[in-house]
Amino acid sequence: MPDYSLEAAHGGLVAGVDEAGCGPLAGPVVAAAVIFRDDISSHLAALLNDSKQLKVAQRDRAFTALHDAPDVFIGVGAASVAEIHDINILKASHLAMRRAVERLGLLPDLALVDGNRVPALPCPVKTVVGGDGLSLSIAAASIVAKVIRDRIMQRLDERWPVYGWARNAGYGTKGHREALERVGISPHHRRGFGTVKRYLGQELSA
Repeated sequence: MPDYSLEAAHGGLVAGVDEAGCGPLAGPVVAAAVIFRDDISSHLAALLNDSKQLKVAQRDRAFTALHDAPDVFIGVGAASVAEIHDINILKASHLAMRRAVERLGLLPDLALVDGNRVPALPCPVKTVVGGDGLSLSIAAASIVAKVIRDRIMQRLDERWPVYGWARNAGYGTKGHREALERVGISPHHRRGFGTVKRYLGQELSA
């Protein structure tokens, strides 16, 4: 379970930063940054973990608790499908992270970033491999990014239900791939991804 030791060891304002949506075939990549201005309560800490380890209801409960908690600062950023195509998914995820940090409302003294790649942020960066399972700030960011991205995909699913995005969040599940085979791609698919490239001749209009 994540704890607050990495944040406490540094002192000052420490932001946890994580992204959601690098792997899907469709939709934006979303990043979040979270700062706990004061010590995190034991109740809130108990709700937080790597978003992949939580069920939907648990993520939603943690998401609400984070937004309701005093002295928690949250920034969210995204990079569009067009940006993913233009600059590649890694650079797009780093762009989303930078936007998330810039939208915190205050500049952290340090950003703890999940993974081993250093994004260009307006503050010092420390990467943490497996950080969403180690740092409460990164875990919180992973939850915020995941919940917001899933909600985006649910809204897109209302217009493009054939792909099942409300269920698969744009990942290349069997049903999603079968829909690509059957009807082709949408404007929200990532054209540079290999699985999507095979269907570029079949494109649905916006």
